[in-house]
Amino acid sequence: MATSKTIEGLYEVGPDQKLQVKQPIWKSLFFQIGVAIVLGITIGALWPAIGSQLKPIGDGFIRLIKMVIAPIIFLVIVTGIAHVGDVKSVGRVGVKALGYFLAASTFALAFGMLVGNVVRPGAGLHIDPASLNGAAVEAKTGGGSIPDAATFLLHVIPESVVQAFAENALLQVLFFAVFFGAAMVVLGPEKTKPVMDFLNAALDIVFKIMGWIMRVSPLGAFGAMAFIIGQYGLATLGTYAMLIAACYGAALVFIGLLFLIAWFVARVPLWDFIKYARSEFLLALGTASTEAVLPRIMTKLTKSGNPRSITGLVVPTGYSFNLDGAAIYLSISLLFLAQAFGIELTLGQQLAALGVLLLTSKGMAGVPGSSFLALSATATALGIFPVAGVALLLGADRLMDSMRVSVNLLGNCVATFIVSRWENQLDYEQMRETFASASDMEIETIPATALQSA
Repeated sequence: MATSKTIEGLYEVGPDQKLQVKQPIWKSLFFQIGVAIVLGITIGALWPAIGSQLKPIGDGFIRLIKMVIAPIIFLVIVTGIAHVGDVKSVGRVGVKALGYFLAASTFALAFGMLVGNVVRPGAGLHIDPASLNGAAVEAKTGGGSIPDAATFLLHVIPESVVQAFAENALLQVLFFAVFFGAAMVVLGPEKTKPVMDFLNAALDIVFKIMGWIMRVSPLGAFGAMAFIIGQYGLATLGTYAMLIAACYGAALVFIGLLFLIAWFVARVPLWDFIKYARSEFLLALGTASTEAVLPRIMTKLTKSGNPRSITGLVVPTGYSFNLDGAAIYLSISLLFLAQAFGIELTLGQQLAALGVLLLTSKGMAGVPGSSFLALSATATALGIFPVAGVALLLGADRLMDSMRVSVNLLGNCVATFIVSRWENQLDYEQMRETFASASDMEIETIPATALQSA
């Protein structure tokens, strides 16, 4: 019979226990990403020509992440639904999630409008729209457009499942996964056991690949940050100081509201979750991409007490329907442009703009230059200012990515906790245990049997 073993007189473990050994800080992902971001900013500021050429490093990391996003979403959703074994609950979760998304994004747009009216970031600029180059906006958007509601909804249904996976069309993959999981539930566990065993094994394999990819995440953050600073320069901060201050200030207040919502609606200590998932939040900021952390944040939400089925449905759907950070930016930017061109919008015009932005913002995900398209569509629909005037934001738009990404990501995490609470499936005991332990990227878990055989 195996006995317990003490390591250096500090830890005593039994045969069926695991020993958690604290790693040095330089081995933590959070520390490595932080150093990478600082180095990227330094190179971009001191040697902008070099920094602007490092974009392929960041893009390469994002492509590695995208390689596994569709398989992970499919496997998580299918296995989650099959595990729950209740098709009706899937529809109920979807309706609750969409209801929350609509309320949250509407509030974010209205809040941005309020901030834009109070701060007035574009007042006194007196910009002549005719002096701006509309062709630059055309190049940024690639001549695309925000799809209308009917087109957007039809696009959710894949013409080909293979094509949906090949193009990383997340909503299409999610749509097919829901049907696949529901069919497994209807057929029953006995008939689908071989498929379920295969999917569970495949999920383990994909997450192992994800672990390998995350080891190079500091390089991705370094390349992305060096490119942003090298390409656009720190001088841009001064040019758009009021707009940047308004957007980031609004983001901080909105995040504070998310803390209150998470606590009073779901009784979730959001700061503890952020500390637990700090590596993912920092990576999202460094790469200016929520896709870079989608698989990892889904894993950590599940470990924080959310059912796998709810996490798998809410988070990918939120990437298209719950863009709170983008909503704040759009409404503030619209008022910034109007004020910069000396146009005072009436309350009626602002309410009409709010409605148009609410519709156009739902089709933004995955569309190149989506913020410019949404603002152009709003300007065209209401005749507020010439469409070419949107070009005024070209210098500031990229600097807003960190704000949009942080709010979008945190908003989707809060949505997951709230929907889980509404479904009475939020496991508070598991949440407390998870938050009490250190991040899994900073703690190395070693089986006791391995120590005993050493």
